[in-house]
Amino acid sequence: MRNPPPDSDLHALMTQFPRAGRVEWIGLRPARETPIRPVDAAVAVTGVGLEGDRYTGGSGKRGVTLIQAEHLPAIAALSGHDVVSPVTLRRNLVVSGIPLIALKGRRFRVGEVVLEGTAPCDPCSKMEAALGAGGYNALRGMGGLCARVIEGGPLKIGDAVEWVDA
Repeated sequence: MRNPPPDSDLHALMTQFPRAGRVEWIGLRPARETPIRPVDAAVAVTGVGLEGDRYTGGSGKRGVTLIQAEHLPAIAALSGHDVVSPVTLRRNLVVSGIPLIALKGRRFRVGEVVLEGTAPCDPCSKMEAALGAGGYNALRGMGGLCARVIEGGPLKIGDAVEWVDA
């Protein structure tokens, strides 16, 4: 969906958030086929991604991957687990309190960093092995958001996540 005109009622609705979100978890994966490593803080590089993460060499459209903390219990339930660890889902940031899908195509701030939501972060086939049979489908629609780094800088657990009026 394209962003509606700034003077429309729909634009007003789409830019209202009841509160800021919060970074709950950060993970970096230095190379393909290696486990993701939880960290307390990271550095985002403009147009690239997170230092120490494997996606820093890509186009930047998937420079940072985010997933909604509120979706973790639903993913666990749908995949037949009591809990699902963010390590298993292989996203960089777990965020609570703000609907990530509402940030697709929009700029938002994470601490000092400005990101732009580029696309839903759809699950990959590795989720079948990670979560068991049906794991791919358990994650569909709740895989989170891919984002590019517009303004780099440090980010850490506890940082606010807020929509930026572009």
